[in-house]
Amino acid sequence: MAYVPGTALLAALVVGCSAGTGTGGSAPDSKPGEATATTAAPGKYRTLLDPCRAVASSALKDLLPGAADLPEDQQKKVYDGTATVTYDTDRRVGCRWKSEAADSSRTLFVDFERVVSYDPSVSDDDRAREVYTKKAAAAGLSADANTDAATPGSTKKQTSPSSDSASASASHALSGPVSEGKNADDPEGDNADGNNSGITDGSTAGSSGSSGTSDESLVPRTLDGLGDSAFLGELLTRTGSTAQNRTVSVVFRTSNVIVTVQYAEQPTVSTVVPDSKELQEKAQSLARKLVEKFSE
Repeated sequence: MAYVPGTALLAALVVGCSAGTGTGGSAPDSKPGEATATTAAPGKYRTLLDPCRAVASSALKDLLPGAADLPEDQQKKVYDGTATVTYDTDRRVGCRWKSEAADSSRTLFVDFERVVSYDPSVSDDDRAREVYTKKAAAAGLSADANTDAATPGSTKKQTSPSSDSASASASHALSGPVSEGKNADDPEGDNADGNNSGITDGSTAGSSGSSGTSDESLVPRTLDGLGDSAFLGELLTRTGSTAQNRTVSVVFRTSNVIVTVQYAEQPTVSTVVPDSKELQEKAQSLARKLVEKFSE
């Protein structure tokens, strides 16, 4: 047997390994055809704002007429609002305010929902987009109407749903917000706080009466320039046999958070119909301020 020096033996082994792998070959521990797993990006928001502090006092004074005439201690109680009961304040929070004036009562409700995807292949934003789309569909808007916002301050009207579908969506909306059920993505369900924080659809309401506004204003529609996507709905109903109540709802999505604003008025005189235009403008104005709050 011929003697092979140590240096020559080492060189032979190196050459042999190189020949075995080849240029561009897989590493010894890699598996042919195996793709590297990727995790979808998390949402922008990891926590939620305090809803009872998210609305400025100046805005509350405008939205809740009559409260300023109350004694100071009662004013404070009205403006402080009442937080809704939730099981996880990092996932769902809300606040409600109510004021009584001589001619009407006003109610304001805001709801913040932070959507989390537990599927590593689905981002929180994509999951939030799915939840938002279901809310829009329940309000009578088609899925393709929910595009990202574009021009600030403008609105984009949608074709009115058929009477049958509109009636169904209105009934669904009155029963509460869109619910995903209790599952891994939403262990509490979308209505964990027990409040009607979903969109209301006024397409089944009757004549607008003395307010002079057209029934067209009751048709749900998307809104541009408000978060990533947004829509508005309205409902005109009678409470009991007399007073008429008008509720305007604005729902928008910003990244993985869905915000609902509901603003309602109920006049004390049965023949008076709440002004649609005023309620819509104030609800949208508050929604724009909340978008800025989330952007801070």
